[in-house]
Formats: sequence, C-alpha cells, structure tokens
Amino acid sequence: MANLKRGIILMNLGSPDSTEVYDVRKYLNEFLTDKRVIDSWPVRNLLVRTLIVPRRAPKSAEAYRTIWTKNGSPLVQITRELAEKLQELVAEPVSIAMRYGNPGMEAAYESLLKKLPDLEEVIAIPLYPHYAMSSYETAVEHAKEVHRKKKYGFRLKFIPPFYQDPLYIHAMAENIRPYLEREFDHLLFSFHGIPERHILKSDTTRRHCLQSADCCSIASVAHATCYRHQCLETMKRVAAELGLPQNKFGFSFQSRLLKDPWLKPYTDFRFKEMPGEGIKKLLVICPAFVSDCLETLEEIAIRGKESFLEAGGSEYEMIPCLNTNPLWVQTLADWLKI
Repeated sequence: MANLKRGIILMNLGSPDSTEVYDVRKYLNEFLTDKRVIDSWPVRNLLVRTLIVPRRAPKSAEAYRTIWTKNGSPLVQITRELAEKLQELVAEPVSIAMRYGNPGMEAAYESLLKKLPDLEEVIAIPLYPHYAMSSYETAVEHAKEVHRKKKYGFRLKFIPPFYQDPLYIHAMAENIRPYLEREFDHLLFSFHGIPERHILKSDTTRRHCLQSADCCSIASVAHATCYRHQCLETMKRVAAELGLPQNKFGFSFQSRLLKDPWLKPYTDFRFKEMPGEGIKKLLVICPAFVSDCLETLEEIAIRGKESFLEAGGSEYEMIPCLNTNPLWVQTLADWLKI
C-alpha cells in the first residue's frame, strides 16, 4: 500500500457555474434528467425540459443569489477548501469532482494524472453519508462510467456510505455540541428527502422497506441500501454520543420535488407545527450534507427560519454542516490509511 501510486477524489453534488438563469437552467437539466434522480421516463424526458426546469430555473437562480459568495458556489468552494485541508494530511494528490456541473469527473481524473502520470489507483470518496440512488449511487455509477469510457488504466475504489462510522459520528457530535450549551427546546435532524418509491426500489429483499411502521428498527439486509434506516441510525448515534434525552430531538425530510409521496415527516410542515407543540427555541442540523449548500443555506437557514418564526417560534438556528471541521478532515485522512 505504501508504494502504491494513489490519488484521491472528493465527490460532491455540484452547483451552477453562476447565478444567471442560463447556467442554472443548464445545471437543473443535467441534474433532473439523471435517471437515478427522476426515475420516471415520461417525467424525466418531457416534463423536466418543457415544464419543470423552465419554471424552476428563475426561482432557483434567485435563491442561489442569496447565498452566492465572491468565490462562487458555497458548495464548490467548501469542497475545494476541504480538499486543501485534506492534502495537508495525506501524501497522495487530492482532487475534487462534482456529479453535476464543474469540475466534472473527467477533469478530476485528468488532474490526478497530471500529478501522477503512472497513477495506479484512485480512491473516490462520495461525500454522502447515506445510500440513496439519487446521491451516492448515481455518483458512483457516473464515476465508473467515465472511467470505463476513457479507458483509464488505474483502478477505481470507493469509500462506502459512512452513516454509522464512529469517526464520522464523533465529528458530527462535536460539531453540534457547542450549540447545545445554550437553552433550546429541540434539535431537529432535517435530512434531504427522497421519494418513497426510491426506498422501495433500493430494497434488495423487495419485502422489507416501508412495510411496517418500525421496519427501520427490524434487522434486515435491506438496510445496506435503505436511506431512511441509515438516516435514523445517524440521528440515534449522534444523539446518544451527545447524551440527548429522547424528547429533545427528532427528524424530518426536506426538499421535496413533484407531488409523489416522499419520506415523512416533511421539514417545512414541522416548522409550522412545532411552535404549537411548545417548541419555541429550535436548533436544526442537516446531516445528509457534509458541505453547506443551497438546501442548507437558503432552504433551511433563511426560509426555514422565516417559516418557524412566523408560526410562533422565538429562536432558531441552523448548525453548519461539517464543512472543513478539523475532526472531519482528520476522519477523511484516517479512512485513507486503511
């Protein structure tokens, strides 16, 4: 292993090149025509291009403008900074790739080859803690496809979903801990939502997921690819490490698209309901993301706060993602030693 000529690629979701409607439309077309994101052929090939993206692009461009920085997309910039921090801890060259937009997977491979022309192996780390066909799976399959089409000679390996990895759980808990020093009523774990049909499609047993109210608590091989189970497992382990009582935390799912049933409860609904339940001081964490992005900085930190306060809440704070937290950087470095 010590003599193996390796390179590292950090893989993240991606972002438009700018906040111009043209670039946002281009990004959304690439994202929403991915068969693992919208798995219905008629919707993907007809409604996305002719109805969904034309309507969504101007609104999304406006949302991106509220979070855009002088360095561009927060998600891309944070991923670059994460790679730089990781590079300080490892000898192998580190590059980044976005599933959609730039820099792409081919650019990441080529970047490593410039540094190591005789590259033998690439360790790709999809920055998704949980398995879902619309995140982890599509990132891995896309990386494999580019590798195959370009006929690269190096081997390709992937770090698996790390939803219950002790180092990741510890980094998550320590990232949250300072925010618990102040008075709060509830910590909401808001995970990115996915359609229920994606859960059913990913169920390798075809008879376990969503078949009972407590299916995520019943041992099954289906959990290896069950997004819901993995999200709840992350929440339970982080809450346990923080010593949170059961009544001080809960979960929900955000970022719905279209009208199909998605995983429940819905985050936007919970923001409106919680003040009426006596939850006035709310903390929110988004563990499906390791890098802050549109879905955390705009949907949760801005619109979520407005919704919660309008419903009668008094205090609201979104806890940042792991981003470049030193424990998170060290976690990545430790995985690469194995």
